[in-house]
Amino acid sequence: MQVKLFDRFNLVVFISAFGLITFGLVAIYSATYGNELVSGNFTKQLISACIGIFVVLGIMFTPSKYLAMSSYIFYGLVILMLIAVLVIGKKIKGQTSWFSVGGFGIQPSEFAKVAVVLALASFLSNKNNETDVTRVRDFLYAVGICLMPVALIMLQPDMGTTLVFLFLLLPVLYWAGMPNYILFFIVAPVITAVCAFLGTWYFVASVIFVIAMMLVLKKNILISAIIVCIAIGAGLSVNMVYNKLQPYQQKRIQSMFNPESDPLGAGYNVIQSKIAIGSGGFTGKGFLQGTQTQLKYIPEQWTDFIFCMVGEEFGFIGSISVVLLFLILIWQTIRIAYICKNQFLSICCIGFATIFSFHILINLGMIMGIMPVIGIPLPFMSYGVSFLLSNLIMLGIILNAYRNRKEYT
Repeated sequence: MQVKLFDRFNLVVFISAFGLITFGLVAIYSATYGNELVSGNFTKQLISACIGIFVVLGIMFTPSKYLAMSSYIFYGLVILMLIAVLVIGKKIKGQTSWFSVGGFGIQPSEFAKVAVVLALASFLSNKNNETDVTRVRDFLYAVGICLMPVALIMLQPDMGTTLVFLFLLLPVLYWAGMPNYILFFIVAPVITAVCAFLGTWYFVASVIFVIAMMLVLKKNILISAIIVCIAIGAGLSVNMVYNKLQPYQQKRIQSMFNPESDPLGAGYNVIQSKIAIGSGGFTGKGFLQGTQTQLKYIPEQWTDFIFCMVGEEFGFIGSISVVLLFLILIWQTIRIAYICKNQFLSICCIGFATIFSFHILINLGMIMGIMPVIGIPLPFMSYGVSFLLSNLIMLGIILNAYRNRKEYT
């Protein structure tokens, strides 16, 4: 009986996710301790986590065909919510991203991540239409599924969430059969643009790299020349795009490379987060004993900078434990995608693994000062009812994929 249970239930994924939630609850309690304005955040997160357990189990036992059938309906409802939030949503710090419902903040853009993955997976796995991402029509349709919520989220505006969708698209399309050269055609301009921002020699090196990759991929001269020219054009346009950014956006980018250039502004959080993590040492200062955390040097540290509390109060041991839990979760999700015979669920798993990976890389990069501060929370740990519930919906679908991994439909 026990063997059969664990043959249909991935205990490693479940424990990894709820281990991260536990770390997050402890960190949120510490980060909000003594702060009456946000003292209810811990309770809200705890309630959301308890509700989330039933959400996970409910989704896990839902027949996969119903998940696929309802994907477009869910996508449509989320699009309507994104439109509605622009009209009647609550504006916080310049962003119209939330509904206020019974004291809880509901953020539709978080559920849009799940909806886009489900819609993409449903479209790309549709055997009746014989979807082929190498066809221009199907490729543009898939891009359209992703860009529709992006356009609405940019009106809020929320640049951090927008980047999640753009990063999500390529791995999903690649998993669905996109050839290597098309993938590189899309990625090459991004590589040269980033390198151009770093300096002239980085830009030159990136162009040489693009040319070398074209030789490796062995495409004809015309296709190779087009890709190289587009990549060079992207690099040369970086300064023009940068000059059109808002001053606060330019400061955030500058502070990524040199936080000390604006120590009381854009670089403040990064400097304080480095101090917090560095002062934790090997074992940490102890629960509720972190000076940076308890003296509230880091603004809203229960959201995007939640990892600082772990680093300061639980030290290297606590930090590496969190990182290992994330690595196990992502590795298991990709493994499930690989062994799952149901293409819809397999694509979903890759999409969710991509979302988790992007959030983790950007969030940890932010607190270490190697990524710009763009408002990307840490999965399962950062405070946010909508964010946690959307993560748990993804977890439920991942467990569903493992449960039905041997079924083709």
